[in-house]
Amino acid sequence: MQDISSAIESLRTGLGSRLCIMGHHYESDAVVEHCDFTGDSLELARRIPSVDAEFIVFCGVSFMGESAALLAKQGQAVILPEPAADCQMARMSTAADARRVLKQIRDLGLDVLPLAYVNTDVPLKAVVGEFGGSVCTSANARTMMDWAFNAAERVLFIPDMHLGRNTARQLGIPEDEWHILELGPDGLVNPQSQPLGRKLLLWPGYCPVHAAYTPAHIEAARAAWPGCRITVHPEASPEVTALCDAAGSTSFLIKDAEARAGAGETLVVGTEVNLVRRLAKRSQGACRIVPLVDGEAAACPDMAMVTPEKLLASLQSIESGSWRQVVLSEADREPARLSLTRMLKICG
Repeated sequence: MQDISSAIESLRTGLGSRLCIMGHHYESDAVVEHCDFTGDSLELARRIPSVDAEFIVFCGVSFMGESAALLAKQGQAVILPEPAADCQMARMSTAADARRVLKQIRDLGLDVLPLAYVNTDVPLKAVVGEFGGSVCTSANARTMMDWAFNAAERVLFIPDMHLGRNTARQLGIPEDEWHILELGPDGLVNPQSQPLGRKLLLWPGYCPVHAAYTPAHIEAARAAWPGCRITVHPEASPEVTALCDAAGSTSFLIKDAEARAGAGETLVVGTEVNLVRRLAKRSQGACRIVPLVDGEAAACPDMAMVTPEKLLASLQSIESGSWRQVVLSEADREPARLSLTRMLKICG
């Protein structure tokens, strides 16, 4: 592994300012150590317009690389070390399905605006842009949902039903104003029997890692570490977040952990385990940081597909001129970019 690490650093040095390596917080330490910038989806998206490098190697899953390509300057190449690294949540919603459902709802005479979690592919973001909507991240979901409700009578939140409901609670929207859509191959199942007039309509998607947390996990943590503080990502269910001391985005979880330094307490964090272990190392024992769920069950299998070996291969491909960049459909590019830049403009 040291030989691979040394080879990566040698190529980084040789490519100099032509190269920028970006990585999501959920990547392994062996990948993150080579990144020029790390962050959550919002932080990295905000970084892209200020990057002048010819090549942006993005260590993350495919929708993140696509978002980077949407925001990159003309002539910049965005390269994914593992193009097959997808997102299980993103696969739960397609552009065709979203378009069909939005049209069905509007054909019923109902005013609806789509708000898509950034964990979606470019074709779906393009549909959202065409229908006047925007994307959001877990860090700004509250701001963007508030914006959406100011623009339309009801909002269709795609695809994470848990983040959607947790955000609705923050905004004080009562549960009898939510509805998780019943979907089939042809879109809405029996639309006349569904309460589509409710304020918040939710796509039935979720993150398998965060949705696996249960109230029993919270109870076990409190029994194991009496007096502990428990924080969790809002991709967990509302039943879980309600039992925690705080719920927030990846950046929130990091800042909260850093604020515990020297507190001498136990912090239990419910999110992707690579990040939790990194936070534990940084605390150097000043605060005991443990994962709510440990092991393979708490690791994103798609993020794990990005390895130092694949990062090295990406840099070697740049050096040899054989690199393959993220290519977007021209038909999708502008409406998808609109949905993404709308978020950046609103959130500053």
